[in-house]
Amino acid sequence: MKVTRKNKKEMDNRQIKVFCANDGKTYETVPGSTLMELSDKICKTVRDPKTGDGYQVLIALVNNCVLSLDSRLTCDFNHVEFLGYNRAEGRLAYIRSLCFVLQNAVRELFPDKILYVDHSLPSGLYCELQEPGRTEDGRPKGYFIKDEDIDAIKEKMKELVSRNLPFSKTAMKAEEACRIFRDNKQPMKAALQESIGTFTCNVYHLDGHDDSFHGPLIPSTGYLKVFDLIGVGNGMCLQLPTMNDFSKVMPIRRQTKIAATLKNYSNWCSIIGIRSIGTLNQAIKAGKAVDLINLAEALHEREYARIADMIYENRGTRKIVMIAGPSSSGKTSSSLRLALQCKVLGLTPKVIELDNYFVDRDKTPKDENGDFDFESLYAMDLEFLNSQLNQLLAGEEVEIPKYNFKTGSRTFEGNRIRLEENDILILEGIHALNPEMTSAVDDSKIFRVYASALTSLNIDENNNISTSENRLLRRMVRDNRTRGICPEDTILRWPSVRRGESRNIFPFQENADAIFNSALIFELPLLKYYAEPLLRRISPNSPAYPEASRLLKFLDYIIALQPNEIQAIPPTSIMREFIGGQTL
Repeated sequence: MKVTRKNKKEMDNRQIKVFCANDGKTYETVPGSTLMELSDKICKTVRDPKTGDGYQVLIALVNNCVLSLDSRLTCDFNHVEFLGYNRAEGRLAYIRSLCFVLQNAVRELFPDKILYVDHSLPSGLYCELQEPGRTEDGRPKGYFIKDEDIDAIKEKMKELVSRNLPFSKTAMKAEEACRIFRDNKQPMKAALQESIGTFTCNVYHLDGHDDSFHGPLIPSTGYLKVFDLIGVGNGMCLQLPTMNDFSKVMPIRRQTKIAATLKNYSNWCSIIGIRSIGTLNQAIKAGKAVDLINLAEALHEREYARIADMIYENRGTRKIVMIAGPSSSGKTSSSLRLALQCKVLGLTPKVIELDNYFVDRDKTPKDENGDFDFESLYAMDLEFLNSQLNQLLAGEEVEIPKYNFKTGSRTFEGNRIRLEENDILILEGIHALNPEMTSAVDDSKIFRVYASALTSLNIDENNNISTSENRLLRRMVRDNRTRGICPEDTILRWPSVRRGESRNIFPFQENADAIFNSALIFELPLLKYYAEPLLRRISPNSPAYPEASRLLKFLDYIIALQPNEIQAIPPTSIMREFIGGQTL
């Protein structure tokens, strides 16, 4: 159609309709309006529906797609929801933006050092400064960051926040982006970009510095008023705002055992040359997938043997082994593999399922919504459990109960056991590290094991992979395969699962006598093969779609294993618990 002066005037005066989910109203705005402009008119803050607390708008969902506030609206009938820090999408945008500010501060003050955002901590993100190059055994050259260094970085970050500098983004040729990354001493970013082979790449800009992030950022540094920086080990913790009170940062909770496990795994990944998604992709493309599978499984076998040795050394006093871990950490497989290693040493393990010690349904506690809280410690019959454990330790015979989940009651089916000289009792459950669970049992008789997928694999230098992401993908694949649960339901239930872990598992991690890291270097390429088709089933209007979309974008960075490579995974592998084919 020929554009006349009249047509142009009509186009200039045209309005598009926008439905705002925050207040349930429909608004009109001109085409090309930014989400920021719309937010300024409608709501600069959003209310948490549970607490009523107000949060500054950080990001928006447009038709269930996460977009930065500088994005423009061009189409009619957009469904818009503004989000703050109280929503996962808002938190992630805040964290990414804060990491960019930290990166800029480090570049200004320590131009010869490299910032690594290594892994998550209960209070934030563990970060290190490293020297360029590698040690003789392949590990990064560490730099012990001093208190005065941390203070200087924190002050520089505060200065950048006070200047309220904008975050901006440019799409550029991949070759140019890789050149920038290498100039910034970020070879992991360059390797990732080259391994996925795209023509273009988004590069973010802040105060003359460039970087890449895997998701949108907030509008400017002025939004990032709540954070702290504190020394932890050889590095520092970037403390994040709490969920319940945005004005405060999450308190530091020292976790020396977990930190040591993560560091050991990180060093191992560095030694074998697989420290990031980019280097993992390169290895898979080079036909080394089966080698990685064999190497990772050998490491697991070595760790099981190490823990079994510890149990054997304490066999005279510690007759009870309790194994705990968060959802989809591989607790069941770990208990079975550990039992096998104990048999090698001449011990006779007897495995008891703690689920059989639930109280009757009418005695089960309820959560804040009035639903049965099966994850509560008090959903267990603690008195009966402690009584039977003490009887077993005294050499008596007991009859182990069987819990009927349909009727919500306990039955007895003649399963009688006694602990002989070389016998050990293995119990697996989410509360196994909580001392209150076995408060009536002599603690010196118990050996505790914590199992979790503590991945140290990063996307790149300053974009870490949350350990919960691995576990969510594991659970999604297993739920769909064994329980007929659709991926949408798994995603929607996940926040509740995480809250339960925060209450019942994570506070007791340091009680463990041994920690087993169930992460496997090849599991993300494996899980992509199974999870990607499941995630694509989730429709755009589903409340699970934003998270599904984020996971799909994340999996786009990863090269999937092929069926012939998957066949190389042994039937005793933890991953067989999720994808099938387990023979334990």
